[in-house]
Amino acid sequence: MRTYVVTGAASGIGAATTELIRERGHKVIGVDLRDTDVAADLSTQEGRLSAIKQTLELSEGKIDAVIAAAGISAPKAITVSVNYFGVTEYLEGLLPALGQSTAPRVAVVSSMASIQQNSAELVEALLTGDEEASLAIGAELEAAGPGAGYLNYPSSKRALSRWVRRECITEKWAGAGIPLNAVAPGTVITNMTRELLATDEGKAMVDQNVPMPLNYHSEAVVIARLLLWLTSEENTHITGQTIYCDGGAEATLRGDNIWS
Repeated sequence: MRTYVVTGAASGIGAATTELIRERGHKVIGVDLRDTDVAADLSTQEGRLSAIKQTLELSEGKIDAVIAAAGISAPKAITVSVNYFGVTEYLEGLLPALGQSTAPRVAVVSSMASIQQNSAELVEALLTGDEEASLAIGAELEAAGPGAGYLNYPSSKRALSRWVRRECITEKWAGAGIPLNAVAPGTVITNMTRELLATDEGKAMVDQNVPMPLNYHSEAVVIARLLLWLTSEENTHITGQTIYCDGGAEATLRGDNIWS
């Protein structure tokens, strides 16, 4: 039996992942704002430190895998705090406990939005680890209206996928034998998307931005299955990847030559 930690465990992909882990006979420590084992706000440093402390106590200092699924897509600056620092700072706080496992694994939830238009300035601020500067840029975007404010979301996901590539080969990750990967879902049917997909106009807008020729929109469990494989003992060499679990959306939008 492995001990998993799942953030965003109370809803969406996080909830589906938590349920699947339990079905497979493993222990899960869920993290979310409420209705789970660890109640904490990952949008603030204080909340992250509280989440780390509670998680370490519940795990008794040994964690086999972490799946960071917590995230929001609001056109607000807080999005970068949750989606980037709420993942990276939290994971780094759990590294000592992961080091106690014989097969530690980590996967995070990025997004198809990581290939969308973003704020290069914000992405760079995030990658330097400067939360104050990142929030200031995010607040400027938010003040410019919903269209500009939305850039907080793809920027946070682009930075997260780049962080995964940057960190995966370092001593504290690769040197500790920890595969570190991201999964980028296409359109997933959750409470967050159901209302938008309920109208023809909403569905058309979504499908224009995320065209999914293979099997169309997915259920959350589809993403959960991939996250579980990446964090299983079977995965020994895949690291640094953002794997698009998107019904072919990324291939449709970027085409066949992504190497030039």
